[in-house]
Amino acid sequence: MEILATRVRIAMETIDLATMGELLAPNAKWGAPEQEVPMCQNAQEILSWYDLARANGVRADIKEVAVVGESIVVELKVLANKDIDPKSKNRTRWQVMSVHDGRITEIRGYETKGEATAFARTGVSNWVS
Repeated sequence: MEILATRVRIAMETIDLATMGELLAPNAKWGAPEQEVPMCQNAQEILSWYDLARANGVRADIKEVAVVGESIVVELKVLANKDIDPKSKNRTRWQVMSVHDGRITEIRGYETKGEATAFARTGVSNWVS
């Protein structure tokens, strides 16, 4: 798991979509915890979302990557793109990447470390595969 966590960190820091694609299970899902149906339904949709964010100037400063149970918790500071929205602000977020058979199967975004860590410890998903 530590090797996978290191690869996640490097891929996110460098915005390396090819490596992210290797780390994602084909049916990986991504979205907010409160969504009944995740915004992204497969790896290609997740990669497209990251690519669109990159094209719009969104960047992230990875602060911490930790293994919690069968999940990887990533603390990142989303860096505001002042050229697109002068009023935008940097904000800290946490992503929980659930892992099964060595690949990321689910990514959820949280606003607090406590929420992210609690989910990582339970690993209980209500999303239907």
